[in-house]
Amino acid sequence: MEKNYILTKWLNDELTDAELAEFKADPDFEKYEKIKNYSAQLKVTDFDEAKVLKNILQHKKTTPKVIPLYKNWIFRVAAILVIALGITFTVQNFSSETQLALNGARTTFSLPDHSEVVLNAGSEIEYKKWNWDNNRNLQLKGEAYFKVAKGEKFEVKTTLGKVTVLGTQFNVKARKNRFDITCFEGRVKVNYKDKEIILTPGKSVAFENGKQINLLVDNQKPEWLENKIAFSKENLRNILDEIQRQYNLTIEVQADYPSELFTGKIPLNNLDVALEIIATTYHLEPNKISPNKIIFEGK
Repeated sequence: MEKNYILTKWLNDELTDAELAEFKADPDFEKYEKIKNYSAQLKVTDFDEAKVLKNILQHKKTTPKVIPLYKNWIFRVAAILVIALGITFTVQNFSSETQLALNGARTTFSLPDHSEVVLNAGSEIEYKKWNWDNNRNLQLKGEAYFKVAKGEKFEVKTTLGKVTVLGTQFNVKARKNRFDITCFEGRVKVNYKDKEIILTPGKSVAFENGKQINLLVDNQKPEWLENKIAFSKENLRNILDEIQRQYNLTIEVQADYPSELFTGKIPLNNLDVALEIIATTYHLEPNKISPNKIIFEGK
């Protein structure tokens, strides 16, 4: 009741300077102010004075109904609450849904059709939850594994290409100029520039700088779900970028980048082993400057 009383005085510009300062410190003040501004823009139809007077003269006079002042401000508060609920409903149901996985972390969530998505570190997905049945597509930045509900269909769009799915399990990775898609179950259709490819279980394809790389996989789900990163013909820059995302640290190379491509697996739960694999493969010397910074130097 106390808050409603203050709210009513604020609407009538009756608050003292001290009361106004205290009210502005309320966490809900910004929401009330938006509602007030919105309400001020509402328009009503023009008042026809002659018509109203005519109606009064044609009807028998009755005792005017008096509405107590306390009911008046209760009505105003109720109206504000209705508008607030309407705005909250609109924001929650019509705005885009965004899911994030920060560096060094993963995020698991479900789409409106109950398809399961696991976001890898340093990745983001955006989609419209409220209109999913008519707008079945989402935007992916980074890497994600999809376990699609049986019979459901949607599109995964990235800056490098898109993947159309129907009741399947697959992995999509779009980092810099490399686009990787792997099918574990069902079928997926991949569109990359002017190319269209159908992948079946155990098939994987990658595109880098316009070049297509066909790959085969023998596992049932992405390696990163089992705390391993699997690389196929990847350059050192991409490998180090992935290690930085997974371990949430910074890596510098104070030597010329070798041109050799790497195919193999790197653990996600043992940084020392991961660094040793890179050092041995590329003849580099890792130095830990701090817990979150590594420098590779030439041997």
